[in-house]
Amino acid sequence: MASDTATARAEPENVRARRRFRFGGSRLGGFILALNLLSLLILFGGALLLNEWKRGLIEARQESLSVQAELLANVLGELGITQGDPYPMLDDRAAALWLRDNFIPAGQRARLFDIDGIEVSDSYRVSDAIPGAPLPPAHPAGTALPSAEPSPRETARLARANAELSAEVERALTGAPQASLRRNEEGERVVSVSLPVRHVQQVLGVLTLEAGDVNATLDAQRRALMPFALVALAVNLLASLVLHLFVARPMMRLSAAADQVRLQRARAISLPDLEDRKDEIGDLARALESMTDTLSTRMDAIERFAADVSHEIKNPLTSIRSALETLPLVKTDEQRARLTNLLQQDVRRLDRLITDISNASRLDAELSRDRPRAIDLNDLLGDIIGVYEAGRKPEEPAVRLTTATDNARVMGRDVPLGQVFRNLIDNARSFSPAGGEVRVSLYRDDSQADLPLRIRIDDDGPGIPAENLETVFERFYTSRPKGTAFGANSGLGLSIVRQIVDAHGGQVRAENRKGEDGAVLGARFEVSLPAVGKRA
Repeated sequence: MASDTATARAEPENVRARRRFRFGGSRLGGFILALNLLSLLILFGGALLLNEWKRGLIEARQESLSVQAELLANVLGELGITQGDPYPMLDDRAAALWLRDNFIPAGQRARLFDIDGIEVSDSYRVSDAIPGAPLPPAHPAGTALPSAEPSPRETARLARANAELSAEVERALTGAPQASLRRNEEGERVVSVSLPVRHVQQVLGVLTLEAGDVNATLDAQRRALMPFALVALAVNLLASLVLHLFVARPMMRLSAAADQVRLQRARAISLPDLEDRKDEIGDLARALESMTDTLSTRMDAIERFAADVSHEIKNPLTSIRSALETLPLVKTDEQRARLTNLLQQDVRRLDRLITDISNASRLDAELSRDRPRAIDLNDLLGDIIGVYEAGRKPEEPAVRLTTATDNARVMGRDVPLGQVFRNLIDNARSFSPAGGEVRVSLYRDDSQADLPLRIRIDDDGPGIPAENLETVFERFYTSRPKGTAFGANSGLGLSIVRQIVDAHGGQVRAENRKGEDGAVLGARFEVSLPAVGKRA
């Protein structure tokens, strides 16, 4: 439980390096984006290509009609189908007959207008061609015939078509050729060209040519667009299938594995085939496995902690129960006073145990809630030692800051770190003789780049047995010198120290100070922490 919060540290450098080569930090996101862009590019490319084709066809049709109209207009103006001198005019009858005899292209329509914009000839009316859709089959005898009156919609459509044609003719009467894409009386889109008919420089009328095969051209375009649309649809379907296989199904498997952990059918998620993936799904699977492993480890630690707490609390409770059972049997005041004193010691011990257990159980939550910040250890140690010196009694050991260093900033949490140094100083004072001294030193050792900051706490006590230099950091371990008040220590202080130091990415160790003759001069606890700018 001591190092669980270390999992909140930054992700490994190799993971960050791998992410630098991904689109937007995501390989899977780049894959999805590429598939979707491919389908859209296919569709848009086809649409742009066909739009250019459509524009080119219409322009070519207008150019072809312009050439034909110019030829016909020149013939009408030069062959003498005019009358009047010196102001010539078109001979309406001769012009209509000439158009009938000389203009018969399939799918085209020629109209001739005089100088006033009045239609004088229409190739559909002077030829055998009948425009429009075929007639419906004949009705059986006795069937009521539908009304021959045009509907309001047909009337409006006819009026719009005539208005567009009249506007085009009016513009052509000014002497400027006109070309447009408009709708005729049947509602069909037609390519129209209107050219003035001249005799020398005099405008005699307007010749309009129409080609009604625009709808057929557009239908052909739509049919040509269908392969592009089908390819785009297929790519989208493929992208959806790939997303389902590589994203949706793995997420469902991870969800099912998480449900198994939630329902306590498993202690951890383990999906090796997903963990081997190099995309975000693999990262998620590995993160979930690490998280559930951490939770499982924490649950085991909590179970061990609960067992240790139960064992430690039972000792004073057993002593209290025995004293209470013995109390009615004592006969002298001296024996009663001794039992009462024993009860008070056990109560104090129990109170100390409960307080330290409560602090230890809240430590993980406090470390996770408090955000790390840059802390100057010189200021932190100075404040802590100042409090000790201000409240020190004459017979208690003094606390001195013997060595300090500049640039001693660490990324961490000031309250837990302050608890580390207070616990170590309290431990050193409890072992120091009356009138002794506890020395605190702060220095840098750049030979160990990851943990350059060192804090040492030295005392003048009896030292630590060599076999217990590591055991002292275990929970509920205590070995007090003679004369120490019973129940004054719970054995959790050094365990809390290691838990906090591990959470800050540091190390703590214990050793004995020895003289030149090898005699033990006291104990030393050294805390190593990363400096700001290094691993935290």
